[in-house]
Amino acid sequence: MLLKPFEWLYGKLGPRYPGAFVKLELQAAFLVTAGTVLLLGAYYDSSIGATLELLAVTLALTAGAIVWGFLRIRPWLGPIRAWIDGERDEPATARAWTAAVGLPLMLIRNGLAYPIVGVVLPSCVVAVPILGLSWFDVFPLLFAGMIAAGYGAILHHLTVEVGMRPILIDINRSVSPRIEPGVPALPLRWRLLAALPMINVITGFIVVAVAGADSLGFSILVVILVATTISLELTILLSRSILEPLADLRRATDAVAEGDLDIAVPITTADEIGELAASFNQMVEGLRERERIRRAFGVYLDREVAEHILSEGFSEGGELVEISVLFCDVVDFSSFAAAAEPQQVVACLNALFEVVVPVVAANGGHIDKFEGDGLMAVFGAPERVSDHADRALRAALEIDRAVNGEGEGPGFRVGIGVNTGEVVAGSIGGAGRLNFSVIGDPVNVAARVEATTRETGDAVLLTAATRERLTDGFELESRGERELKGIERPVHLYAPPRPDRARRADPIGAVRSVYARVRGGDRAEG
Repeated sequence: MLLKPFEWLYGKLGPRYPGAFVKLELQAAFLVTAGTVLLLGAYYDSSIGATLELLAVTLALTAGAIVWGFLRIRPWLGPIRAWIDGERDEPATARAWTAAVGLPLMLIRNGLAYPIVGVVLPSCVVAVPILGLSWFDVFPLLFAGMIAAGYGAILHHLTVEVGMRPILIDINRSVSPRIEPGVPALPLRWRLLAALPMINVITGFIVVAVAGADSLGFSILVVILVATTISLELTILLSRSILEPLADLRRATDAVAEGDLDIAVPITTADEIGELAASFNQMVEGLRERERIRRAFGVYLDREVAEHILSEGFSEGGELVEISVLFCDVVDFSSFAAAAEPQQVVACLNALFEVVVPVVAANGGHIDKFEGDGLMAVFGAPERVSDHADRALRAALEIDRAVNGEGEGPGFRVGIGVNTGEVVAGSIGGAGRLNFSVIGDPVNVAARVEATTRETGDAVLLTAATRERLTDGFELESRGERELKGIERPVHLYAPPRPDRARRADPIGAVRSVYARVRGGDRAEG
C-alpha cells in the first residue's frame, strides 16, 4: 500500500518524477525543524511569541539547507531522468540504476553536514537570547539539535529509498542489474544500529520536553545512555537474528553461482527469513534436478541436441535444412557378433564409439543415432553452420586415421559415407516420446555410400553433392558413378587418396584383441 502513491506519481510525471519527488521529500525537514522548536519551547515554557520567533529563524535556515542539499544532489538525478526519458542502452541503464540505488545514501552524505553547521549551530546560538537562556544552555540545545538532525537523516534515507522503488522496479523489467563494488549503499546492520536506538532517543526526548524536567542536558544524557546500553543491546541481538541468516543465504548464493549445487541453507527460524531459506533450498533442489536431467541428456542424447532442447525447447514442427550426413559402420562385424559373447560385442562397440563420438563432437556434429555396429552423425542441425560439408569430411578423415590407421586404434576397420542435401529436421515421435532427427533421401544416400566402401575398398566415400559444398582444399579422387540400392539415379562418388598402409587382414581377430584389452583395463582399474 505504501508504494502505490509513488507508483501513481511516477506514472503521471515520468522524467519529472525524480526531481519532483526529491523536492517534495526535502520539505519534511520543515516538519522536523518545527517539531524540534515546539518541543524546546514547551520544555523551557517560553512565550508563544518567542517560540514563533525562533521558529521563523530556524525555518529560514532550514529553507537554505534544503536548497543547498537539492543543488548538491541534483547531478545524481540526471542519469535517472535520462533513462526514464528513453536513453536505455546498457551503459545508460547501469548509470540510472546506480544513481537510483545510491541516491538515499548520497542525500545524507551530501546534505547532512550543512544542516548541522548551517542550521543546528546558528539556531542554538539564536535560541539563547530569544528564549532568555544562559550561554551554558547552548550545549544541551546543540545535543537536541543533533538528535533532530540525525532523525531527519534517517527519515530522508528511508523515504527516498521507498520513492526510488518504482524507478528501480521499472529498470529491473528491462535488465537484471549486478551489484558491483562502489555502488553507494548503507548496510542493513548500520540501519538497524542507527534507526532503532534513534527511535528510543527521540521518544525519550519528547517525554522529557513534555514533562518539563529540571535539566535538559542531564535528561538528554540519560536518554542517550539508555538508548546506547539497554536499547543497543536489544538492537544488536535483533540485527544478528536477521543478518546472520541473510549472511548464510548470501554465502549459499555465491556457492551456487560457482556451480556448487550441494549447498543448503540452514533453516534456523520459522519466520519470513526461515521461509526465504526454505524457498532457496527448494530452488537449489530444482537446479540439482535440472542438472541431473542435463547429465542424463548428455548420456542418452547427443550433448548438442540436449543443450538445444534445454536452452531453446523443442518444436514438434519440422523445417527444411541443408546438412551433411555421415554414416560409419564396422566392416565384417556381423560375423563376429554372431559368434561372440554379448559382453564382447558391447565392449568392442563401446571401444569404437569412445574414439568416434569425440571426433564428431569436435567437428561440430552430433550423433543422430547408433545403429548396431554403426552410427549416423549430422552436421548442420540443430545448430546451423554453413561449412557443414567441410566439418563432415574432416570428421570422416579423422575417424579413418584414428580407427583404420596403424597404432593404438580400436583394432578393426570402418567404412564411412558422407552425403549432403536438404532434409526435414525436427522432433519426431509420438505418445509422449520425441526424438530430434532428420529425414530425407540424402540420409538414405549416405547410408548406401557407406555400404559401397566394401566394393571400392576405400575407407571414406563422399558424393558429388558434398564435394560441391566443400570450401577447404581437400584432395579427392573420383570413383565414378555408382548405382546405389534404392536410389533411382547413379551417384558420382569421390574418395581421399588411399594411404600407403597395410589393412588388417583379420578384422574379427582384431575385434577379439580389442575385447581382451578392454577386459584387461577393467581388471587393472579393479
